[in-house]
Amino acid sequence: MSEHPRPDEATLTLRTTAMPADTNPNGDIFGGWVMAQMDLAGGAAAIKRARGRVATVAVDGMSFHRPVFVGDQFSVYTRIARVGNSSLTVRVEAWVCRGIGGEPIQVTGGQFTFVAIDDEGRPRPVDG
Repeated sequence: MSEHPRPDEATLTLRTTAMPADTNPNGDIFGGWVMAQMDLAGGAAAIKRARGRVATVAVDGMSFHRPVFVGDQFSVYTRIARVGNSSLTVRVEAWVCRGIGGEPIQVTGGQFTFVAIDDEGRPRPVDG
């Protein structure tokens, strides 16, 4: 299987296989499952950059280009787009490969904003 194209400066952060338990009534993978995988990947990138706990505070510009099907290999790429005092914006793109040797297809993308938080759940400096 070919590697998915990497968005500029992006990192493969999560890869999984879409399973039957994740389908909607039409038999396609539920959009909420897709968003959850993207939030997990974006959070992992934010945690690494903030060197600690983060919380998702916003999702912007999310658009679904194509459906995800059972059996698709689902890959999520992340790139830190912006770092503020206590927040980070992560560009997140999801790609699939359908079947053995299938060509990569971008299925969705968006920007996820996270806030670095301390042990009590209060905002803290990203670099602090």
